[in-house]
Amino acid sequence: METASRSAREILTGLHDVMAAKGNAQAKLNQVVDIIGNALASEVCSIYLLRDGSLELFATRGLNEEAVHVTRLGLGEGLVGTIADNVETLNLDEAASHPNFRYMPETGEERFHSFAGVPIVRAEQAVGVVCVQHVDPRRYEEVEIEALQTVAMVLAELIANADLIDPSSVTGAISSGTLVLNGLPLVKGMAAGTAIFHKPSIRIEHTVAEDIEAERHRVYSAFDKMREQIDRMASQADFAVGGEHEEVLATYKMFAYDEGWSRRINEAIDSGLTAEAAIERVQQRTRMRMRQIDDPLLADRMHDLEDLANRLLRIVSGQMTTAAQMGLKQDSILIARNLGPAELLEYDKRRLRGVILEEGSLTAHVTIVARAMGIPVLGRVAGVRHQIGDGDMLLLNADEKSVIVRPSEPAIEAFQGELADQQKKRARYAAMREHEPITTNGERVTLMINAGLRDDVASVALTGADGIGLFRTEFQFLISATLPQREKQQRFYREVMDAAGNKPVIFRTIDVGGDKALPYIRAGQIDEENPALGWRAVRLSLDNEGLMKAQARALLEASAGRTLNVMFPMLAEPWEFDACKAVFDAQLAFLTSRKKALPSKIRYGAMLEVPALADALDILLPKIDFLSIGTNDLTQFLFAADRADPRLAERYDWLSPAILRFIRRVVKANEGHNVDIAVCGEMGGRPLEAMALIGIGVKRLSITPAGIGPIKAMVRSLDSAAIAAKMEELLTKPPENLRDVLTEWAQQQGVELG
Repeated sequence: METASRSAREILTGLHDVMAAKGNAQAKLNQVVDIIGNALASEVCSIYLLRDGSLELFATRGLNEEAVHVTRLGLGEGLVGTIADNVETLNLDEAASHPNFRYMPETGEERFHSFAGVPIVRAEQAVGVVCVQHVDPRRYEEVEIEALQTVAMVLAELIANADLIDPSSVTGAISSGTLVLNGLPLVKGMAAGTAIFHKPSIRIEHTVAEDIEAERHRVYSAFDKMREQIDRMASQADFAVGGEHEEVLATYKMFAYDEGWSRRINEAIDSGLTAEAAIERVQQRTRMRMRQIDDPLLADRMHDLEDLANRLLRIVSGQMTTAAQMGLKQDSILIARNLGPAELLEYDKRRLRGVILEEGSLTAHVTIVARAMGIPVLGRVAGVRHQIGDGDMLLLNADEKSVIVRPSEPAIEAFQGELADQQKKRARYAAMREHEPITTNGERVTLMINAGLRDDVASVALTGADGIGLFRTEFQFLISATLPQREKQQRFYREVMDAAGNKPVIFRTIDVGGDKALPYIRAGQIDEENPALGWRAVRLSLDNEGLMKAQARALLEASAGRTLNVMFPMLAEPWEFDACKAVFDAQLAFLTSRKKALPSKIRYGAMLEVPALADALDILLPKIDFLSIGTNDLTQFLFAADRADPRLAERYDWLSPAILRFIRRVVKANEGHNVDIAVCGEMGGRPLEAMALIGIGVKRLSITPAGIGPIKAMVRSLDSAAIAAKMEELLTKPPENLRDVLTEWAQQQGVELG
């Protein structure tokens, strides 16, 4: 790293002199490319700046001078355009080998083979590119790339001070009209309030250090202050005792004390940067890495690190003001690119009504904390910070995946009416908590909830559900920075069963892989063209024998004296069930030999998500106690349609004859077997779809807690014999639109559909 610091320091010293000297911007840029080229022993150094939507060659050493202010590349065009468009670094030993390479004949660059370029970033957007080239094919060393990235920061300041940044390329005008933005519901709920931005952008005015030791001292002091803040927030967090949010804060605190992070900032200071510039320099690298990370969990953890970097930057710069520090004066909806859990905890819960994020994910730490706080969150709202103005009125409906910006008076009245209606419905459903879901002709339907967090278990009592039909054990693995130890798993499972009381809990063994990757399980992984069809669920668990062994033993010990219900996900063939059960049998034998307390009974089940398993039920059913049909994955496998693809989301209906006939075939295959068959997934949580499922013989549903009330109301208004006869008729000769026909029938029969 000393070489990197020396190269960067040599360049920064030269740039400092250039910036301090008199002269026009063009003359300074011409000097800059010479300084960089000499320091990196590179035959070419060029600077492109974003002007009027394209990247214009502003200065060069080594290319034809006639190309300056002539050569232009669009965003995404050529190597330079790719760097700016993706805000990423490129380092190529053979430039022409890159698929986006474009030869610009006026530059005379055909003699050069190697190429490296980094974006010049201002306000989190690329406003230019600095690149170097060499005749010989070679990859630039990491220390050279780091020096180039450090220089790009200083260039951002230079071109900003010289008014060379095109304002239209960095900020967009916010319209004044009403618009609707869509996103991903991270925490469901409805809220109204005025838009408030989490933080103003911090402009770094000085990048080159005058006194390196003084800058280092400033960073050390800022680290001490930041860690004090994190410790104080963790001790004062206003939550119920226990819960995943405690693990989240512990992991977050671990990041705050990470020595590797502070070391990287110190190395940036060694290169000649001020404390603010060093923090921003490391933060920029974090952002670039985040854009290249396919692993959603690892990306979420990188967001936590960026949250801390933002906090550290505000402390060291003395710009501590965020919306939280200023205080919320009215009901507010918080807007941010992303948030860390500690940042969310700073807000007054009496005024904070909701959160809208440009990024965010279901497994992010801030999502888990927001759920514990009861705050609705809508994530993945593209361009939100450029389409909403500070103080704009917002109507957030995470249930409907949308937010209305600057709504009209009629829209506000309609929203308030819907909010009031929802509150009335919730009150009515709460009053039904003790009522059993029995049809008008006396048939009992079992309604259970899906859960994955310890805090979710409280919904069993709140909704009057019959238990937990699907407990997703992988959430414990997803929120942890390392593989949870067996003892920790055991304690967690016992706490879940304790919280459920005498109600059953069906634990699904870990279902990761695909879009739920764990950074600490890498062996054997390859880039998968179709992750949903790849190395995931039991396939991964059986390949990582230690993972499944630890979970099996933890579940068995946690269930001592009680009934253990456990099921295995994504089985495609009966032998996979046998292999999974064998792991549990081996651990049961081990615990018996050690005279450990054991479950009073073990019930084994399987998830039917892979259509192939339906043709082997005659082999599987005699071996199991219950079968759960996972309609989310089953639907995408049955229709060969990615459920995450918005172009296909509405194309394949759950009330399609194909899916209903498939499930009916599974129900009929169970005749003569004493196996409980349930549907778990979104399909069972929709009143019309649930009505159809009851009509084809499904009498057990496991759904979201919010769905219990509406489904119970539907069941209590339904004649199950009548819907069974109607479904037999409709599936024998399906109408063109089964949904419309069922809706009309339900209305005629007085079935409550919510």
